[in-house]
Amino acid sequence: MPQENVSYILAEHPEGDIIPGKTLQRKVTPAPTAEELKDGQILVEALYLSLDPAMRIYMNGSIMRGTTACRVLASKSSQASQGDLVSGQTGWTSYAILDEDKFVPASQFYGLQRPQSMLSVAGMTGMTAWVGMNKIADPKPGELVVVSAAAGATGSIAGQIAKIKGARVIGIAGGEEKCRWLTDELGFDLSLDYKAKDFKERFLEATKDKIDVYFDNVGGDMLEMCLDQANTHARFVECGHISQYNQVEPKGPRNMFRIVGLRIRMQGFIIFDHLDEFPAARKELSQWVSQGSLKYAETVIPGGIDAAEGALVSLFKGSNKGKMLVELKKP
Repeated sequence: MPQENVSYILAEHPEGDIIPGKTLQRKVTPAPTAEELKDGQILVEALYLSLDPAMRIYMNGSIMRGTTACRVLASKSSQASQGDLVSGQTGWTSYAILDEDKFVPASQFYGLQRPQSMLSVAGMTGMTAWVGMNKIADPKPGELVVVSAAAGATGSIAGQIAKIKGARVIGIAGGEEKCRWLTDELGFDLSLDYKAKDFKERFLEATKDKIDVYFDNVGGDMLEMCLDQANTHARFVECGHISQYNQVEPKGPRNMFRIVGLRIRMQGFIIFDHLDEFPAARKELSQWVSQGSLKYAETVIPGGIDAAEGALVSLFKGSNKGKMLVELKKP
């Protein structure tokens, strides 16, 4: 059994960008043991850590929140046995004791039981894309759907779900390589590079028929542009505002009045409000993957838990393609 446990906690709440070595503090404590387990609990070793933009919001002075793919080291739960893989709410820590409501056995992930997949397409990323696109956006065949941060973990899956539903999909991403990936591999109808000098002109041309669904992952200026190009009765799914999380003075769109005249429905959502739909979501996502109609990618950062803080900074710079994970320990 391990002797020590490495965790990361908030040391100083950032005013703007996260500063490695300053924002978070490395903490070493004795590792939890099997002798500490109570009925219904498991002792786990974290293998992969999921990095998510929302972590920037949830910094609150305790161990950094985070979901990991874990191996069970000892168990007093009927839901998992020693050696099993689970997805757990451990936070940024190497070892943890989890209650039964804090982990999901690999058996509930259908055909997506790789530890990495449990955090990406079958994890919160996939759940968020599925709920946002199926339950809120509800795209119809032929409608125009725009997805921002489309090469990211959630956007890349959300856009493909819209394609499966028969919509025309435009993905917005940063860089030619990501844009090629969206069209050549994921099947988006069009991709637009927001870093290109002619981006605004190309965006206006591409959305001249007006936007029926906007899956918003970035907020800020992009949200304002999409409001200007919205169709009557458009649906705006507010999934995240990653462009604003590190801003000292976040920008807001100046054209919110368009929501009234165009009868736009703009809805935010928290994925934890939809826990009862996770089994159906995982089943359908698994089917799409097995059929080849849904593809996904993972950017895996090696180096253990000490690499997580730098990787989180990279996430906000858009360094990832698909889901960003930190490899804490090889499975």
